[in-house]
Amino acid sequence: MEQFVSEQITPSAGHFDTAAMGRGEPGLPLEFAWRGQSYRIVEKLDQWKHSAPEGGRADGERYLRRHYYFLRMSDDSVWTVYFVRHTPRSGSPKSRWFLYKIA
Repeated sequence: MEQFVSEQITPSAGHFDTAAMGRGEPGLPLEFAWRGQSYRIVEKLDQWKHSAPEGGRADGERYLRRHYYFLRMSDDSVWTVYFVRHTPRSGSPKSRWFLYKIA
């Protein structure tokens, strides 16, 4: 049974996937903190990207908006998380990782 969450999560400090960062992708951390607990990533099951048109542009250009990851976590749950490439002007620049749902 899936649980829709849609909440910010905090990546652990220290280790990020620097090879991914070199390709222009977010550096997936080893673990996230959510609701006061730490959850370690055991396995990356899948990943994909979401693009959308730029608002107000007549030329129809599309921009990469989010990177999604399907992850098996240390408690054996499966999370879908996403990384926001550009935070809204009203949002915190540190608010980039979100837990979308848990299976």
